Amino acid sequence: MPQGSRSEYRIKVEKNVPARMRDGVTLYADVYRPDTEGRFPVILLRLPYGKEMAGDFGDHEYFPARGYVVIIQDGRGRFASEGEYYPLITEGFDGYDTVEWAASLPYSNGMVGTQGQSYLGATQYQLAPTRPPHLRCAFPVSAAADYHDSWVYQGGAFSLGWQIPYAIFMVRNTLERMGLKDELWPKIRPDLLRSINFGNPMTPEGYARLPLMYWADLLKDTSPYIRDYLTHPEDGPYWWPVNIERQHRNINIPMHHVSSWYDIFLKDAIVHFNGLRSQAMTPEARGGQKLLLGPWAHLFPYTTPTTGGTGDIDFGPNAWMDLHETQIRWFDYWLKGLDTGLYEEPPIRLFVMGKNEWRGENEWPLARTRFTPYYLHSQGAANTLHGNGLLSPEAPQDEPADRYTYDPADPVPTAGGNTLIIPVGVKDQREVEARRDVLVYTGAPLEQTLEVTGPLQVVLYASSSVPDTDFTAKLVDVRPDGYAQNIADGILRARYRESQSTPKLMQKDEVYEFTIDLWATSHAFLPGHRVRVEISSSNFPRFDRNLNTGGDQATGTTWQSAEQTVFHNSRYRSHILLPVIP
Repeated sequence: MPQGSRSEYRIKVEKNVPARMRDGVTLYADVYRPDTEGRFPVILLRLPYGKEMAGDFGDHEYFPARGYVVIIQDGRGRFASEGEYYPLITEGFDGYDTVEWAASLPYSNGMVGTQGQSYLGATQYQLAPTRPPHLRCAFPVSAAADYHDSWVYQGGAFSLGWQIPYAIFMVRNTLERMGLKDELWPKIRPDLLRSINFGNPMTPEGYARLPLMYWADLLKDTSPYIRDYLTHPEDGPYWWPVNIERQHRNINIPMHHVSSWYDIFLKDAIVHFNGLRSQAMTPEARGGQKLLLGPWAHLFPYTTPTTGGTGDIDFGPNAWMDLHETQIRWFDYWLKGLDTGLYEEPPIRLFVMGKNEWRGENEWPLARTRFTPYYLHSQGAANTLHGNGLLSPEAPQDEPADRYTYDPADPVPTAGGNTLIIPVGVKDQREVEARRDVLVYTGAPLEQTLEVTGPLQVVLYASSSVPDTDFTAKLVDVRPDGYAQNIADGILRARYRESQSTPKLMQKDEVYEFTIDLWATSHAFLPGHRVRVEISSSNFPRFDRNLNTGGDQATGTTWQSAEQTVFHNSRYRSHILLPVIP
């Protein structure tokens, strides 16, 4: 198989190289390039965490040694760069100006690509619709598409578990830049915060504090966007300028999208891949989309050879990869014109958990998918894993409904999943399933492997005693020893059941249909394992608690309990729709 460029150059480093933006603001970058005469293609990384942090993953050494100029730039208002920081909003035109500046450098051959993970992926997606003339390709890893229903909210619920601690983490540098560290820092630290690092700085008391707007008030001088986020819970004009899903038709470059089954931005990589394959501006761009989906959480898959999984699970030696090897083949193809064999491979590469193997595919969802409903059943007592809830492909007939009480004072705790900052990935769900406010529906032990690869959703028919509440759903693999592995989950705030833009409260005890998006997975339930679905009304602190009043979640300080009823009968066939691969 053709190989990518090999390491052959010594590296020359230039620190804090200035680039002037269209509005006069200067951004500063570190430049790593081959220490020799000549012009080389550029790989650009733009981030808000400090240029040195990008070097933790070795890009500044790996690519320059193979004949690339690597430019790592502090974003606007961050570290060495001038201006004011506000997430995402200036990344498009700052990125455009930086690409064109990079193309004009004396050691650049005018061919520019971008790469990076998380916010570094977001800067690439924000840049792409601006179409700078010298941008040739991008390699975004783990980044959002719709920044309303992904970055800040999900299913209408506020992503409390990472949004507030992330804003606090970002405060550290902002305070230093403003000269307010000594003045404001003491107000942030006492009793609620442990430390400011990539760990979680929040205490349980901090997460439970009401109103949510407390955090906007506390961080108003350093993170004013938190107030904007909380005052715009509905999708609309505030969010649309940074919603790249709405701008796929303006993108004219090939992109290699990377995410993972337990990544907070899993959905977005798939959305971008499918959207650009059908809507991108040029045939080359439409045909130049690639998608890689691994078994990790929100981290680089090439950080260490021991990174074979996430949370409690190690998916084996096949799960680890050196993503640099894929990246160099990508950039060699698009920036150097080398035949790396990349386009002899299927456009999708995914990891099938359970089988713990990689597989190439041609489309998403897979053409051979059989979307199969598995229905909820019980005799009216599905509460806890010891209840009588069942899951099967047979449709329900006349069965009593299940009931539980959701009390915002005692929410169901988060146990892993597609989150960030709080513990992520695979966790045993049995402690959660022991609660009476969790309905548990479990299938019979499987006689043969059941592979589920594709998008997932739960269609739930339910009523409530309150005007607004949440419903959560979780897909679980129960092993023969009882370990309950979370596979995928989702949440829906009832007021957004019909639209993320136009909320509509409920009438007491009226039955509504709720479609809960569990995003996607590729997982093989092995013989002897059982398929399980959990239904509840909270996942805290990953998401804020619904106060059940129907009022403003951001400013509310009081709550009421909700009496929830879940129906599964011949009229209301609550089910999970599984993408079964025969």
